Amino acid sequence: MVKLIKGGVYYTEGKLLKEREAFIVEAKKRRAVKGTMAYKILNAHNKGDEENLKIKFDALASHDITYVGIIQTAKASGLKEFPIPYTLTNCHNSLCAVGGTINEDDHVFGLSAAKKYGGNYVPPHLAVIHQYMREAEAKCGAMILGSDSHTRYGALGTMAVGEGGPELVKQLLGQTYDVKRPETIAVYLKGKLKKGVGPQDIAIALVGATFKKGFVKNKVLEFVGPGIKNLSMDFRLGIDVMTTETACLSSIWETDDQTKEYFKIHGREGDYKELHPDALAYYDGAVTIDLSRVEPMIALPFHPSNAYTIREVIDNANDILGEVQEYGNKLKGSNTFKLTEKIKDGKIYVDQGIIAGCAGGMYENIAEAAEILKGKDCGNGEFSLNVYPQSQPVFKSLVDNGYVSTLMSAGAVVKTAFCGPCFGAGDTPANNALSIRHTTRNFENREGSKLGEGQLAAVALMDARSIAATSANGGVLTPATEVEYTKKLKKYYFDGSIYDKRVYRGWGKADPSVQLVYGNNIADWPEQIPLANSVLMKAASAIYDEVTTTDELIPSGETSSYRSNPMRLAEFALSRKDPAYVGRAKEIKLAEEARRQSGALPEEVLKEADIKLSPDTMYGSFVASKKPGDGSAREQAASCQRVLGGVANIAQEYATKRYRSNLINWGMLPLVCRNFDFKVGDYVYIENIVGLIKEGADVLPAKHISEGKVKNIMLQLGYLTAEEKQIILSGCLINYNRDKAKL
Repeated sequence: MVKLIKGGVYYTEGKLLKEREAFIVEAKKRRAVKGTMAYKILNAHNKGDEENLKIKFDALASHDITYVGIIQTAKASGLKEFPIPYTLTNCHNSLCAVGGTINEDDHVFGLSAAKKYGGNYVPPHLAVIHQYMREAEAKCGAMILGSDSHTRYGALGTMAVGEGGPELVKQLLGQTYDVKRPETIAVYLKGKLKKGVGPQDIAIALVGATFKKGFVKNKVLEFVGPGIKNLSMDFRLGIDVMTTETACLSSIWETDDQTKEYFKIHGREGDYKELHPDALAYYDGAVTIDLSRVEPMIALPFHPSNAYTIREVIDNANDILGEVQEYGNKLKGSNTFKLTEKIKDGKIYVDQGIIAGCAGGMYENIAEAAEILKGKDCGNGEFSLNVYPQSQPVFKSLVDNGYVSTLMSAGAVVKTAFCGPCFGAGDTPANNALSIRHTTRNFENREGSKLGEGQLAAVALMDARSIAATSANGGVLTPATEVEYTKKLKKYYFDGSIYDKRVYRGWGKADPSVQLVYGNNIADWPEQIPLANSVLMKAASAIYDEVTTTDELIPSGETSSYRSNPMRLAEFALSRKDPAYVGRAKEIKLAEEARRQSGALPEEVLKEADIKLSPDTMYGSFVASKKPGDGSAREQAASCQRVLGGVANIAQEYATKRYRSNLINWGMLPLVCRNFDFKVGDYVYIENIVGLIKEGADVLPAKHISEGKVKNIMLQLGYLTAEEKQIILSGCLINYNRDKAKL
């Protein structure tokens, strides 16, 4: 089904050829390296050299968890108007009952910012961020940067990257996105899918084959091969958006007449152009997918890479679900997670089905689900099915073609465009419930349960077709290949007047006279202090999980209502993973504030550390975790630590580039230590840190103080651009830009 090819490969005449078998001379290889679509698009946007890229994007996109902080940061750094198209969508905090008026207050702020700085504003419930960008902004050969990790428009010929808010701030201020030239991996598609297999099945198979091996981490996936023509645009887009879960940096696909038709349907035929690799193109590795062998898949809790075929899970239910149950009980610290109780008479019973968001809410997914459910009954017991079309144009076409009526007649509830089920702000399942979802992620607690309060639900990812088949079977887990239905769908029609009547399109029409409208929960960033000559850090949290997600660093869901108030949001930092973290971090921060006033660290700190410190020593906290940063691009995963006095993370490795970048942009040290043995309360002292950074040191000598014992350790700082060094030295990106403005 999915095979990985390590080492270089060539793509030529529609086929892959391993480098060791190609016997191609070096000069020809150098040309072939430049023959990929990714190389050409990156080059066209690069202001740096061949290897150290400095990218200027064509457009930006943010949703209502991130845009307030981005605009506040850019404003504090001297923003006058948006220099490139910037779209503000409102698809995350759309349920305004949560937190009182503060969600809608932020929406009002967003519209005022679009008018003042010249941006585009998409009102709540009109479209989820990525569908709007597909329908209105993606262009062949372009690059888009979004403050959401699932910013992926490769199937439309657009290289898109999801990053933390500070990277968008840089673009707004005319700065660049700096990255080492990424490796490019060919994803070679061949064959044709069976009826009942959907885009999520391919995506889960791809994620399952690559993520745990780190095979495509921080690389660009380039989709090629004869199988592409056998996939509709909805299928391509559905696979593409899930590439984020492989940990790749970006993606790009070959384009064809189907791509051209997509642009034509959306009134933007001029934004299409053919994209293909050169006759000979070189890749750093390859993934091959035989579409004809893909089966209906399921990603079991608690990660999209926990991939199985649905039939495999049904046939081995006790063993496979038992392993998930054991892991869940380790998370809860009890034996109250009872996933195997879903098995009755050899069948697996599901409590909830969700089809939603940028991955699930597409026209074809929902229309085909409706065909499967035609004349069927979801039942009135424990099982429920909720469907969220991803935009009002998609919703309208589903209504006009009768699919919404079919779903409602089967007992499904159809709702407006909203990302909530994906991150715990809508349709949170009950404790111990099993939810099957065509959404993007299924990390523990992400759907809204709280381990700290004894809550844990199980979310599995599946394709809309198999969710519909399960719904039609009374909630009994069922692959869509085992049900009869017609796959012939009514044609999709895009009604652009929906956007014409509601979207504020202000790009190029900045009005400085407009006043920003501040709600009472919108607060400025607290002042951050430049890095001192030396630093003493105390571990406020130590996490030994193999991977720590951004949802664990700062929970999503109801906490996101406070995303425009840095200090209030910070109260939730690590609340579901280490509830005592905030209190510990605050104690350390108070001691640092006392040092700044008196000029010396408190006696109890000096006694605990029990080492000789240089006179100019900053005191702060750090979080130790083995592999932090998988998941969301939200900068709050780092900024919440920073406003609580955090000065560093220490990890064995970072799960994503975007999380490491968030640390840097908030003035924190992204340290790596291979010998990971830190405990809460341990100290780390780095002398002359400022000098070492200025000298470009990759490795920093440090002292690790644990239970009164001192040992010398080496911490890796890793490669930093000249700008990143200065951001850390300045204390954060805001300070860096303020300092630049004074020069």
